[in-house]
Amino acid sequence: MSLSIGCTLMCEQSSPTSLVTYARRAEEAGFPFAVMSDHYNPWLDEQGHSPNAWVTLGAVANATSTLELMTYVTCPIGRYHPAVVAQQAATLGVLSEGRFSLGLGAGENLNEHVVGEGWDPVNVRHERFSEALEIINRLLDGGYVNFVGDHYRVDSAKLWDLPESRVPIGVAVSGPQSIGVAAPWADFMIAVEPDADAVKGFDEATRASTPARKVGQLPISWDADRDRAVTRAHEQFRWFAGGWKVNAELPGPSAFDAATQFVRPEDVAEQIPCGDDVDAVIEAARPFAEAGFTDLALIQIGDEAQDQYLDAAPELLAALKQEFGG
Repeated sequence: MSLSIGCTLMCEQSSPTSLVTYARRAEEAGFPFAVMSDHYNPWLDEQGHSPNAWVTLGAVANATSTLELMTYVTCPIGRYHPAVVAQQAATLGVLSEGRFSLGLGAGENLNEHVVGEGWDPVNVRHERFSEALEIINRLLDGGYVNFVGDHYRVDSAKLWDLPESRVPIGVAVSGPQSIGVAAPWADFMIAVEPDADAVKGFDEATRASTPARKVGQLPISWDADRDRAVTRAHEQFRWFAGGWKVNAELPGPSAFDAATQFVRPEDVAEQIPCGDDVDAVIEAARPFAEAGFTDLALIQIGDEAQDQYLDAAPELLAALKQEFGG
Protein backbone atom coordinates (compact mmCIF):
# COMPACT_ATOMS: atom_id res chain seq x y z
CA MET A 1 0.00 0.00 0.00
CA SER A 2 2.85 2.37 -0.88
CA LEU A 3 1.69 5.78 -2.09
CA SER A 4 4.02 8.53 -3.36
CA ILE A 5 2.69 12.04 -2.61
CA GLY A 6 3.15 14.80 -5.17
CA CYS A 7 1.71 18.25 -5.68
CA THR A 8 -0.45 19.99 -8.27
CA LEU A 9 0.59 23.15 -10.08
CA MET A 10 -2.91 24.39 -10.82
CA CYS A 11 -3.02 26.82 -13.73
CA GLU A 12 -6.60 27.87 -13.03
CA GLN A 13 -5.73 29.61 -9.76
CA SER A 14 -2.20 31.00 -10.20
CA SER A 15 -0.17 33.15 -12.58
CA PRO A 16 2.63 31.54 -14.60
CA THR A 17 5.35 33.27 -12.58
CA SER A 18 3.77 32.11 -9.32
CA LEU A 19 3.54 28.53 -10.62
CA VAL A 20 7.27 28.49 -11.34
CA THR A 21 7.96 29.74 -7.81
CA TYR A 22 5.65 27.11 -6.29
CA ALA A 23 7.35 24.36 -8.29
CA ARG A 24 10.75 25.39 -6.97
CA ARG A 25 9.43 25.50 -3.42
CA ALA A 26 7.68 22.13 -3.84
CA GLU A 27 10.96 20.54 -4.88
CA GLU A 28 12.69 22.09 -1.85
CA ALA A 29 9.89 20.81 0.42
CA GLY A 30 10.48 17.24 -0.73
CA PHE A 31 7.71 16.56 -3.26
CA PRO A 32 9.02 13.99 -5.77
CA PHE A 33 6.66 14.97 -8.58
CA ALA A 34 4.32 17.74 -9.70
CA VAL A 35 1.40 17.57 -12.11
CA MET A 36 0.08 20.57 -14.02
CA SER A 37 -3.42 21.13 -15.35
CA ASP A 38 -3.78 22.23 -18.99
CA HIS A 39 -6.80 24.53 -19.28
CA TYR A 40 -7.87 27.42 -21.48
CA ASN A 41 -10.42 28.61 -18.91
CA PRO A 42 -10.72 28.31 -15.14
CA TRP A 43 -13.75 26.46 -13.83
CA LEU A 44 -14.96 29.51 -11.95
CA ASP A 45 -14.31 33.24 -12.33
CA GLU A 46 -13.13 33.36 -8.72
CA GLN A 47 -10.09 31.27 -9.62
CA GLY A 48 -8.97 34.02 -11.95
CA HIS A 49 -6.13 32.49 -14.03
CA SER A 50 -5.33 30.08 -16.86
CA PRO A 51 -1.86 30.51 -18.39
CA ASN A 52 -0.54 28.22 -21.10
CA ALA A 53 0.59 25.02 -19.42
CA TRP A 54 3.29 24.05 -21.92
CA VAL A 55 5.12 27.36 -21.79
CA THR A 56 4.90 27.31 -17.99
CA LEU A 57 6.17 23.72 -17.79
CA GLY A 58 9.19 24.71 -19.85
CA ALA A 59 10.00 27.40 -17.30
CA VAL A 60 9.40 24.95 -14.44
CA ALA A 61 11.75 22.43 -16.02
CA ASN A 62 14.44 25.10 -16.13
CA ALA A 63 13.81 26.18 -12.53
CA THR A 64 13.96 22.68 -11.01
CA SER A 65 16.38 19.78 -11.15
CA THR A 66 14.79 16.69 -9.56
CA LEU A 67 11.03 17.30 -9.67
CA GLU A 68 9.22 14.92 -12.03
CA LEU A 69 6.71 16.80 -14.21
CA MET A 70 3.45 15.64 -15.74
CA THR A 71 0.49 17.10 -17.62
CA TYR A 72 -2.73 16.29 -15.76
CA VAL A 73 -4.09 16.23 -18.37
CA THR A 74 -3.66 17.46 -21.94
CA CYS A 75 -6.42 16.87 -24.45
CA PRO A 76 -5.03 16.02 -27.93
CA ILE A 77 -8.34 16.13 -29.83
CA GLY A 78 -9.45 19.79 -29.79
CA ARG A 79 -7.25 22.79 -29.12
CA TYR A 80 -4.17 20.78 -30.10
CA HIS A 81 -3.58 18.46 -33.01
CA PRO A 82 -2.00 15.21 -31.73
CA ALA A 83 1.15 15.82 -33.82
CA VAL A 84 1.64 19.13 -31.98
CA VAL A 85 1.15 17.44 -28.59
CA ALA A 86 3.80 14.88 -29.48
CA GLN A 87 6.25 17.63 -30.42
CA GLN A 88 5.56 19.53 -27.19
CA ALA A 89 6.02 16.38 -25.10
CA ALA A 90 9.28 15.44 -26.80
CA THR A 91 10.68 18.96 -26.39
CA LEU A 92 9.76 19.05 -22.72
CA GLY A 93 11.31 15.62 -22.28
CA VAL A 94 14.57 17.06 -23.62
CA LEU A 95 14.41 20.27 -21.57
CA SER A 96 13.63 18.40 -18.34
CA GLU A 97 16.35 15.80 -19.01
CA GLY A 98 13.87 12.94 -18.83
CA ARG A 99 11.71 14.21 -15.99
CA PHE A 100 8.50 14.62 -17.99
CA SER A 101 5.54 12.23 -18.37
CA LEU A 102 2.67 12.98 -20.76
CA GLY A 103 -0.78 12.72 -19.22
CA LEU A 104 -3.57 12.66 -21.81
CA GLY A 105 -7.36 12.71 -21.66
CA ALA A 106 -10.42 13.06 -23.88
CA GLY A 107 -11.01 16.62 -22.70
CA GLU A 108 -13.64 18.95 -21.36
CA ASN A 109 -16.02 21.25 -23.20
CA LEU A 110 -14.76 24.07 -20.95
CA ASN A 111 -11.44 24.15 -22.79
CA GLU A 112 -11.88 22.51 -26.17
CA HIS A 113 -14.84 24.45 -27.59
CA VAL A 114 -12.77 27.64 -27.76
CA VAL A 115 -11.36 26.78 -31.21
CA GLY A 116 -14.87 26.86 -32.67
CA GLU A 117 -15.28 23.22 -33.65
CA GLY A 118 -18.04 22.39 -31.18
CA TRP A 119 -18.10 19.55 -28.67
CA ASP A 120 -18.60 16.00 -29.90
CA PRO A 121 -20.59 13.29 -28.08
CA VAL A 122 -18.52 10.95 -25.93
CA ASN A 123 -18.34 8.09 -28.43
CA VAL A 124 -16.88 10.40 -31.09
CA ARG A 125 -14.45 11.87 -28.58
CA HIS A 126 -13.24 8.38 -27.80
CA GLU A 127 -12.76 7.64 -31.52
CA ARG A 128 -10.71 10.81 -31.88
CA PHE A 129 -8.76 10.04 -28.71
CA SER A 130 -7.84 6.56 -29.97
CA GLU A 131 -6.51 7.99 -33.23
CA ALA A 132 -4.63 10.73 -31.36
CA LEU A 133 -2.97 8.17 -29.09
CA GLU A 134 -1.78 6.15 -32.08
CA ILE A 135 -0.32 9.24 -33.76
CA ILE A 136 1.45 10.44 -30.61
CA ASN A 137 2.88 7.01 -29.87
CA ARG A 138 4.18 6.55 -33.40
CA LEU A 139 5.83 9.97 -33.41
CA LEU A 140 7.48 9.38 -30.04
CA ASP A 141 8.83 6.09 -31.41
CA GLY A 142 10.83 8.15 -33.93
CA GLY A 143 10.98 8.29 -37.72
CA TYR A 144 8.52 9.63 -40.25
CA VAL A 145 4.82 9.10 -39.65
CA ASN A 146 1.99 9.12 -42.18
CA PHE A 147 -1.51 8.51 -40.89
CA VAL A 148 -4.99 8.63 -42.39
CA GLY A 149 -7.89 8.09 -40.01
CA ASP A 150 -11.54 9.01 -39.76
CA HIS A 151 -10.69 12.16 -37.81
CA TYR A 152 -7.00 13.00 -38.35
CA ARG A 153 -4.39 13.02 -41.08
CA VAL A 154 -0.64 13.24 -40.61
CA ASP A 155 1.64 13.85 -43.57
CA SER A 156 5.37 12.98 -43.29
CA ALA A 157 5.67 14.16 -39.69
CA LYS A 158 8.81 13.52 -37.67
CA LEU A 159 10.04 14.67 -34.27
CA TRP A 160 13.55 15.96 -34.78
CA ASP A 161 14.40 16.39 -31.09
CA LEU A 162 13.62 13.37 -28.93
CA PRO A 163 14.74 12.81 -25.31
CA GLU A 164 17.17 10.00 -24.54
CA SER A 165 14.40 8.02 -22.81
CA ARG A 166 10.95 7.79 -24.38
CA VAL A 167 8.32 10.02 -22.76
CA PRO A 168 5.91 7.80 -20.76
CA ILE A 169 2.24 8.21 -21.66
CA GLY A 170 -0.55 8.18 -19.10
CA VAL A 171 -4.27 8.27 -19.87
CA ALA A 172 -7.15 9.58 -17.82
CA VAL A 173 -9.89 6.98 -17.41
CA SER A 174 -13.26 6.90 -15.67
CA GLY A 175 -14.71 3.50 -16.49
CA PRO A 176 -14.58 0.43 -18.73
CA GLN A 177 -15.25 2.31 -21.99
CA SER A 178 -12.40 4.79 -21.57
CA ILE A 179 -10.09 2.02 -20.31
CA GLY A 180 -10.81 -0.07 -23.39
CA VAL A 181 -10.10 2.86 -25.70
CA ALA A 182 -6.96 4.24 -24.06
CA ALA A 183 -5.17 1.67 -21.87
CA PRO A 184 -3.64 -0.35 -24.76
CA TRP A 185 -1.76 2.80 -25.83
CA ALA A 186 -0.60 3.84 -22.35
CA ASP A 187 2.11 3.20 -19.80
CA PHE A 188 0.20 4.39 -16.73
CA MET A 189 -3.27 5.31 -15.49
CA ILE A 190 -4.67 8.66 -14.35
CA ALA A 191 -7.94 8.97 -12.41
CA VAL A 192 -9.50 11.37 -9.93
CA GLU A 193 -11.56 8.77 -8.07
CA PRO A 194 -10.16 5.84 -6.03
CA ASP A 195 -11.81 3.13 -8.12
CA ALA A 196 -10.32 -0.33 -7.46
CA ASP A 197 -12.25 -1.81 -10.40
CA ALA A 198 -10.68 0.75 -12.74
CA VAL A 199 -7.24 -0.17 -11.38
CA LYS A 200 -7.86 -3.86 -12.08
CA GLY A 201 -9.35 -3.18 -15.50
CA PHE A 202 -6.48 -0.94 -16.50
CA ASP A 203 -3.85 -3.52 -15.53
CA GLU A 204 -5.64 -6.08 -17.68
CA ALA A 205 -5.68 -3.77 -20.72
CA THR A 206 -2.48 -1.71 -20.55
CA ARG A 207 0.61 -2.37 -22.63
CA ALA A 208 2.71 -1.73 -19.50
CA SER A 209 4.14 -4.50 -17.38
CA THR A 210 1.63 -4.85 -14.58
CA PRO A 211 0.89 -3.50 -12.12
CA ALA A 212 1.15 -0.19 -13.95
CA ARG A 213 1.58 3.16 -12.28
CA LYS A 214 -1.70 4.76 -11.14
CA VAL A 215 -1.79 8.52 -10.48
CA GLY A 216 -4.67 10.11 -8.55
CA GLN A 217 -5.41 13.61 -7.34
CA LEU A 218 -6.78 14.95 -4.06
CA PRO A 219 -7.88 18.55 -3.35
CA ILE A 220 -7.28 19.94 0.13
CA SER A 221 -7.75 23.39 1.66
CA TRP A 222 -4.88 23.71 4.13
CA ASP A 223 -5.19 26.61 6.56
CA ALA A 224 -4.68 27.21 10.28
CA ASP A 225 -8.13 28.85 10.23
CA ARG A 226 -10.61 26.11 9.32
CA ASP A 227 -13.47 28.52 8.64
CA ARG A 228 -11.30 30.40 6.18
CA ALA A 229 -10.29 27.09 4.59
CA VAL A 230 -13.93 26.07 4.12
CA THR A 231 -14.87 29.46 2.69
CA ARG A 232 -12.01 29.33 0.20
CA ALA A 233 -12.79 25.74 -0.82
CA HIS A 234 -16.43 26.64 -1.43
CA GLU A 235 -15.58 29.78 -3.36
CA GLN A 236 -13.04 28.21 -5.70
CA PHE A 237 -13.75 24.45 -5.72
CA ARG A 238 -17.51 24.02 -5.45
CA TRP A 239 -17.40 22.82 -9.09
CA PHE A 240 -15.79 19.63 -7.76
CA ALA A 241 -19.19 18.46 -6.47
CA GLY A 242 -20.51 17.95 -10.01
CA GLY A 243 -18.52 14.84 -10.85
CA TRP A 244 -16.56 14.15 -14.02
CA LYS A 245 -19.42 13.18 -16.34
CA VAL A 246 -21.21 16.49 -15.66
CA ASN A 247 -18.10 18.65 -15.51
CA ALA A 248 -16.85 17.44 -18.89
CA GLU A 249 -19.94 18.81 -20.63
CA LEU A 250 -20.24 22.33 -19.17
CA PRO A 251 -19.00 25.04 -21.58
CA GLY A 252 -17.63 27.81 -19.36
CA PRO A 253 -17.19 29.38 -15.91
CA SER A 254 -20.70 30.86 -15.94
CA ALA A 255 -22.15 27.38 -16.51
CA PHE A 256 -20.14 25.98 -13.59
CA ASP A 257 -21.35 28.86 -11.44
CA ALA A 258 -24.98 28.16 -12.34
CA ALA A 259 -24.59 24.40 -11.88
CA THR A 260 -23.16 24.83 -8.38
CA GLN A 261 -25.34 27.67 -7.08
CA PHE A 262 -26.97 25.43 -4.48
CA VAL A 263 -23.75 23.77 -3.27
CA ARG A 264 -23.18 24.86 0.34
CA PRO A 265 -19.87 25.36 2.15
CA GLU A 266 -20.63 22.37 4.36
CA ASP A 267 -21.20 20.22 1.25
CA VAL A 268 -17.73 21.06 0.00
CA ALA A 269 -16.18 20.51 3.44
CA GLU A 270 -17.63 16.98 3.48
CA GLN A 271 -15.68 16.13 0.31
CA ILE A 272 -12.47 18.11 0.82
CA PRO A 273 -10.21 18.19 3.92
CA CYS A 274 -10.29 21.76 5.25
CA GLY A 275 -8.01 23.14 7.97
CA ASP A 276 -4.64 21.96 9.24
CA ASP A 277 -5.57 18.46 10.44
CA VAL A 278 -2.93 16.06 9.12
CA ASP A 279 -5.07 13.06 10.07
CA ALA A 280 -7.91 14.34 7.87
CA VAL A 281 -5.59 14.45 4.86
CA ILE A 282 -4.33 10.94 5.64
CA GLU A 283 -7.88 9.59 5.81
CA ALA A 284 -8.80 11.31 2.53
CA ALA A 285 -5.74 9.76 0.87
CA ARG A 286 -6.36 6.26 2.25
CA PRO A 287 -8.99 5.16 -0.34
CA PHE A 288 -6.47 5.79 -3.13
CA ALA A 289 -3.86 3.61 -1.43
CA GLU A 290 -6.41 0.88 -0.76
CA ALA A 291 -7.63 0.98 -4.38
CA GLY A 292 -4.11 0.32 -5.64
CA PHE A 293 -2.92 3.78 -6.66
CA THR A 294 0.84 4.33 -6.60
CA ASP A 295 0.89 8.14 -6.70
CA LEU A 296 -1.34 10.92 -5.39
CA ALA A 297 -1.01 14.60 -6.30
CA LEU A 298 -2.38 17.00 -3.68
CA ILE A 299 -4.08 20.21 -4.81
CA GLN A 300 -3.84 23.09 -2.38
CA ILE A 301 -6.90 25.23 -3.10
CA GLY A 302 -6.32 28.96 -3.50
CA ASP A 303 -3.30 30.89 -4.72
CA GLU A 304 -3.30 33.06 -1.60
CA ALA A 305 -2.87 29.97 0.59
CA GLN A 306 0.12 28.41 -1.19
CA ASP A 307 2.83 29.88 1.04
CA GLN A 308 1.46 28.54 4.32
CA TYR A 309 0.76 25.19 2.66
CA LEU A 310 4.29 24.88 1.32
CA ASP A 311 5.66 25.92 4.73
CA ALA A 312 3.71 23.01 6.26
CA ALA A 313 4.46 20.58 3.41
CA PRO A 314 7.55 18.86 4.93
CA GLU A 315 5.61 17.91 8.07
CA LEU A 316 2.58 16.81 6.04
CA LEU A 317 4.74 14.77 3.66
CA ALA A 318 6.52 13.08 6.55
CA ALA A 319 3.19 12.03 8.11
CA LEU A 320 1.86 10.71 4.78
CA LYS A 321 5.08 8.82 4.10
CA GLN A 322 4.97 7.25 7.55
CA GLU A 323 1.41 6.10 6.90
CA PHE A 324 1.71 5.00 3.26
CA GLY A 325 5.41 4.68 2.47
CA GLY A 326 6.30 5.98 -0.96
